[in-house]
Amino acid sequence: MQAVTLIIDKRLELSTKYKRLLESISNKVIISKDIISALKIIQDKEPDLIIISDSFDNDLSDFCKQVRALTYNMRPIIIAMSKSADFSDRINVLNSGADDFLSEPVNPEEFKVRIQAHLRREFESTIEPKLMLPNRNYSIRAIKRTLSDDIDWAMLYISIENFTSYKEAYTELASDKLLQTYCAIIQSSLDENDYVGQLNENEFLIITNPIKAEKLAQFLTFVFDSVATKFYAEHDLDRGYMILQGDEFAGRRANFVHTTIGVTSNEFKQFKDPTSVLANLQHIHHMANLPTKSNYLVDRPKITGENCVCEKEYNNKIMIFETDEALSTLLNTILNLQGYETQVFNEYSLPEVDKIPALIIIDAGDLESKNGLNLCYGLKQHKELQNTKIIVTSIIHDKELVLNTGADLYLPKPYEISSLIKWVDNFMKEFNN
Repeated sequence: MQAVTLIIDKRLELSTKYKRLLESISNKVIISKDIISALKIIQDKEPDLIIISDSFDNDLSDFCKQVRALTYNMRPIIIAMSKSADFSDRINVLNSGADDFLSEPVNPEEFKVRIQAHLRREFESTIEPKLMLPNRNYSIRAIKRTLSDDIDWAMLYISIENFTSYKEAYTELASDKLLQTYCAIIQSSLDENDYVGQLNENEFLIITNPIKAEKLAQFLTFVFDSVATKFYAEHDLDRGYMILQGDEFAGRRANFVHTTIGVTSNEFKQFKDPTSVLANLQHIHHMANLPTKSNYLVDRPKITGENCVCEKEYNNKIMIFETDEALSTLLNTILNLQGYETQVFNEYSLPEVDKIPALIIIDAGDLESKNGLNLCYGLKQHKELQNTKIIVTSIIHDKELVLNTGADLYLPKPYEISSLIKWVDNFMKEFNN
């Protein structure tokens, strides 16, 4: 993405000369010959650098104040240019919000180098140091500039799913390597006309053209899956999942990382501002996300009718499989008091499911019969229950044995009720997200 420099100068010859000096593959220069159009350009383009000359009737100091007040939230560099070399004029202009003052006539080489230095510092201030990519604020600015241009565009919202779990299991150093590798893959697939920036630690934005957007998403999902396995230990690859330490004793099953990409463009829909673009991208991205594998989804023309969207009901149902009647009664009472709808079973048998539960709590049973573990495995084979979270409580102190049945959490007995409630709340939020 090019930097944007705005020259506010009504002198045709000099402003054109300055534009020729500054315009390059990395810097787009716009000339405005009146104040009204300049203010409109500032709002639409959010330029990185603004050059203001004293060729207008307005006092240069007042003009700098006006521009600085308008740009308080984007903070561009303001360079004042004046035929005056008076010391007091310089001080007044700099105190009014300008970052630099140049007296005309200016040496062309010095002028060019000064502006490049300012732009370099401005760009460096927007860079996230870990990946050396533009930050979220600059990415939103890039969206705004794209919307103001009369061009066809496509945007990709890219994330690494289960990244937090990977970071917890493999430390921040390993997660940084994963991010840097994926970032390098993304950058290698783009050309000089494309933009890539960071939205959050594990989320990226690409701005490109509609022709190659879907091929780009297809390529990135394929390559990510090809390299992701290199970031895991052999025992995790053999097992097929990671084990996270929930607390001192509990262990949580976590899926491997995968990438999800949502793609939208202005081919079928017009957007007014960056907020609407990001909202649409997040919606497409959310629909594309699969629990265990990489995927992408491209926004298409809508052919559905009115009132076709169904609001998802909040699911607060919990099934409890516990052979100890006293404990099952206690759990049932406490969870009811927490506002959950519970159903208790005192034997290990697959029930008929009328309403899919958000969470199932199962006692693993003894080591010989493994009734609870077999039940957990059987429940996970049901397509309707694949998204349901399962907590297995157990006197069997073998995390891997329990989690291999498909359980989301191994919680050893005896456990604190407060600890169980914490996990119940977390899983209910995850299921209903």
